[in-house]
Amino acid sequence: MLGQRNDNNPSLELVCPAGTPAALKAAAEAGAHSIYCGLRNETNARNFPGLNFSEKELNAGVRLAHKHGSHVLVAVNTFARAGDTHIWKRAVDAVAASGADAIIAADIAVLDYAKEKHPDLRLHLSVQAAAATPESISFYQDTFGVQRVVLPRVMSVEEIVKLNKEITVETEVFVFGGLCVMTEGRCALSSYATGKSPNLTGVCSPPGDVSYDEDGSNLYARLGGFTIDGFGEGETAGYPTLCKGRFKAEGETSYLFEDPVSLNAASLLPRLQKAGVTACKIEGRQRGKAYISQVVKAFRAAVDAMDAGGNAEEEVSAMLSAMTEGGRETTGAYKKIWR
Repeated sequence: MLGQRNDNNPSLELVCPAGTPAALKAAAEAGAHSIYCGLRNETNARNFPGLNFSEKELNAGVRLAHKHGSHVLVAVNTFARAGDTHIWKRAVDAVAASGADAIIAADIAVLDYAKEKHPDLRLHLSVQAAAATPESISFYQDTFGVQRVVLPRVMSVEEIVKLNKEITVETEVFVFGGLCVMTEGRCALSSYATGKSPNLTGVCSPPGDVSYDEDGSNLYARLGGFTIDGFGEGETAGYPTLCKGRFKAEGETSYLFEDPVSLNAASLLPRLQKAGVTACKIEGRQRGKAYISQVVKAFRAAVDAMDAGGNAEEEVSAMLSAMTEGGRETTGAYKKIWR
């Protein structure tokens, strides 16, 4: 059952991404306990062209996932616009009608609508809500009946331990994939460069605002007309996400905000389990089915190894080495080494 981790069932729930029906099938077949996805519109925070599900595809995806024993969690986690709230209301209705196991939301209007119109629909609080204190989490629990909170990727393991001692809802944390240096839901970098808010339209660094321009032997990646990075001949060009760009400051060029690395907290799975975390989440709804299959298999092996008393890190290290951004990885804020 979703969220049934306890002393008699200590296994971590593995929550895996699916940006397409093919990726959902791959995640289910690879052993995902739960799969999260979104509808093909601005109601979810991965609203990229070619990704996500129509209502018909969502219905079919839920049936397929349930056939494999996986749960489906649907993200309706952007913030509704005044005058257009019907788009988000319809998304909530579609999730409820699909038979999905939970909805992931951040906007209090969306949460309120889900609670009032679909009281049997399980509510998870999106990382976009940036809830990281007992007081804020209790507000969402008491007001809307939220049963799980996805924690921001800026918390250390020690902070998660303290938080879990003061709350009664489940906690879900990211363990692999893209790493956001900001507290989710509060970043304005992409909005500043493109005029499009990730929290409203669901796209950080939207593809329509990306350009690659050659200048001699150099290639420059730009976002909204701003130069984000430059690459020499033979150097692999990355995607121009503003927080992962190289900038010159005080005469030195460096990654000022964040290195282009991937989060990999596989080595911390036993500590996260001991900290009282219910579920571990893999980021990557924009990834293909081959990537999804490989990463899900690796983490499922790690979780199963932990349940059997084995070493989780040994199970995943070799399988994940080629999956991190630029071949580089970090444990991110979980260790907060800058302190």
